[in-house]
Amino acid sequence: QVQLVESGGGSVQAGGSLRLSCTPSGYTNSWPCMAWFRQAPGKGREGVASIVIGTGRPYYADSAKGRFTVSQSQSDKTLYLQMNSLRPEDTGVYYCVARTGPYGRPCHDWSVGYSHWGQGTQVTVSS
Repeated sequence: QVQLVESGGGSVQAGGSLRLSCTPSGYTNSWPCMAWFRQAPGKGREGVASIVIGTGRPYYADSAKGRFTVSQSQSDKTLYLQMNSLRPEDTGVYYCVARTGPYGRPCHDWSVGYSHWGQGTQVTVSS
């Protein structure tokens, strides 16, 4: 059974940094992608960053480019999201998400296959 547990959220001032972590269980190297999504207050969920399992190739939403870095530990498969230069509009609940199939679709195709979600961690950025 797939379980994803996030940690590392918190409250920071604009311009600050946070690092989110996601520990997966039930993990296999056959998963094609993992990703971070977020949900701002009153808005829907949106993809922020994804990573191709195996190659480590990252993809970023435009809002995250140049500020966020997604990575994965090869030893224990923990997924990270390093967030720098945070803005108030980055406020929301951040979710670690796994795509266990299908294959052959880009990991930044946020609408396909991201079916396993963590419980989320709150990030609040004040101005």
